[in-house]
Amino acid sequence: MEYAYISALGQDSHRFEEETSENALIRLGGVDIPHTRKISANSDGDVILHAITNAVSGFTGHNILGFEADDMCRQGITDSREYLKEALRYMGDAKIVHVSVSVEGKEPKLKPYIDRIRESIAGILDIPAASVGITATTGERLTGPGRGEGISVFAVITVKKPL
Repeated sequence: MEYAYISALGQDSHRFEEETSENALIRLGGVDIPHTRKISANSDGDVILHAITNAVSGFTGHNILGFEADDMCRQGITDSREYLKEALRYMGDAKIVHVSVSVEGKEPKLKPYIDRIRESIAGILDIPAASVGITATTGERLTGPGRGEGISVFAVITVKKPL
């Protein structure tokens, strides 16, 4: 069988809340990470999964965030894994074979969590963890996320689609 390989790009960003707390958690790629400020969002604010969801929507042409996800939020479904799973339903016989994620933010430092995030994303997408790449940068303080105001994420998916 012949396949087309198609790439799609997704992006998302969220601000941190102003209030600080010693016990705050943020969720990135389905992994809870201790932090001093929560992410400001209606959902769990998982910018990594939101960016991947937007990449899937870029492939399928069916927008989930801002549409179905808002309805799901109103129903009390705030877990971003569920938004990504909803987006995946529109892929038909296409299959994600690789995802590359670039995270920009001054904080938190992600190095201790990268492997867990890769495993989490791989589990959701049903691909090997080796097919999930994650990089992180501070952006040299040139943007709001680089100055510690929030987190911005770009995600590129590679999709294998039968011809």
